[in-house]
Amino acid sequence: MMNYMTSMKKPMNSPLTRRFFMAGASAGVLLTGSPLWAFSTSQAKDLIENVVRDINRIINSGKSEAVMLRDFEKIFRDYADVARIGQLVLGPPGRSASGAQRAAFASAFQIYISHKYGRRFREFIGGRVDVDSAKAVKSFYEVTTTTHMAGEAPFEVKFVVADKNGRFIDMKIEGISLVKAERTEIGAMLDKRKGNLNQLIKDLKNTR
Repeated sequence: MMNYMTSMKKPMNSPLTRRFFMAGASAGVLLTGSPLWAFSTSQAKDLIENVVRDINRIINSGKSEAVMLRDFEKIFRDYADVARIGQLVLGPPGRSASGAQRAAFASAFQIYISHKYGRRFREFIGGRVDVDSAKAVKSFYEVTTTTHMAGEAPFEVKFVVADKNGRFIDMKIEGISLVKAERTEIGAMLDKRKGNLNQLIKDLKNTR
């Protein structure tokens, strides 16, 4: 597996960099069944408008990395269903885990995902993210945004918003899913620890 930090040195408009922003492969977010439509397309778009507003504010704030990462953690806490993302990412090992282990993983994953993708978003400093459109897809919504960076070609980022609770449950950089990438990454990390979920939880908590 290629190193994430090595890949981030490539220009952000290259397919390889975008792939390794969200690298990997997995089952992804597969939400099926009859839509309840408790939420609406306009509400999904409004949610991501708020997410984008906060991202733009953070990346152009001039704050230190440590402060920015705390701000990005708040974005995930306020707008994302991190517990659901964590379940999808952990996959089968999560189904055999105890309730206490699942809760501990969700807490540790919150830290890990916020810091990791907060650092990725810092690459957008000096640029902006615009919301373009939203549409209903089965029991969720896709909100399409465009990221503009100085000297680079714009590229598409899609947010997947759950109809059930109105929070985003995935992000896709030109089709590359955060959930897919992280299921591969977390799976590899768990394999290195010989399937020891408690050790993985401990290490994720120490992510900085």
